[in-house]
Amino acid sequence: MPAVPEPEQLGFEGMPRRLFAATPSRLSTFTACPRRYRFTYLIRPTPPKGPPWAHNSLGAAVHNALRDWWSLPLARRTPVAAARLVDAGWIADGFADARQSATWRSRARDWVEAYVAELDPADEPVGVERGVAVRTDRLALSGRVDRIDGRAGELVIVDYKTGRWVPDTDDARGSLALAVYALAAGRTLRRSCRRVELHHLPTGRVAGWEHTEQSLARHVRRATDTADDIERAAAAVAGGADVDSAYPPAPGRQCAWCDFRRHCPAGQAAAPQQAPWAGLAEPATVPPDTTPGAD
Repeated sequence: MPAVPEPEQLGFEGMPRRLFAATPSRLSTFTACPRRYRFTYLIRPTPPKGPPWAHNSLGAAVHNALRDWWSLPLARRTPVAAARLVDAGWIADGFADARQSATWRSRARDWVEAYVAELDPADEPVGVERGVAVRTDRLALSGRVDRIDGRAGELVIVDYKTGRWVPDTDDARGSLALAVYALAAGRTLRRSCRRVELHHLPTGRVAGWEHTEQSLARHVRRATDTADDIERAAAAVAGGADVDSAYPPAPGRQCAWCDFRRHCPAGQAAAPQQAPWAGLAEPATVPPDTTPGAD
């Protein structure tokens, strides 16, 4: 499967350098594993993935229900309505059987109902599933935010989590995605945005962080460094370098959860294949690299 060279930002001598366009997910994928980045973004058609993951189906159903709840007329924004939205939009892909799917649908319904019960239905968010973007002198970053709240005249980024990993303050502070969303929301909506929060539906815990100009700048530097690495890999391939050398694997326990594991001998050797429903577990504080992918 030949790699398609990156089309962006190589430029010509004497011409302004084009901005590197990316999402936080794209940058994080390269940082985690350049080979997975190649499979995800460069090879076309994309190599066949493994079976769907049940924890991703669970996460998508919860996110969709919370999104649709805010679209209901104010009088209908009740906890019961939120639970019904989980039922209506349930995704059964990846579960072992109908019984397991029903068990987790019931849990997801309870999570969403309890979470919504703590919200003020009249307190309209500034944005729900809102696209935001920001440019620096090097990057054109964009993303989609689960929810943007308005509090005391400032914007707050809210990101829903449904996985077994219970996030803490360090997760909120260290998240490149949340930092980019805060910076981009502030630029897009022309209001101050410093606070970011991870809302963990299974436990009701909220992990938050208050960014500063300096901390946001550090995340931008991280993103810029990653963009530079991506461009160097693309330039190496364009110059005749071996593709596998330019986009090496980063084997580890996380390979058990990789969608492209079947195409990667290094990943197969690093960790055993997990069942599609193996990511379903009671919330626990486990090392992030043993947790399934994005939720």
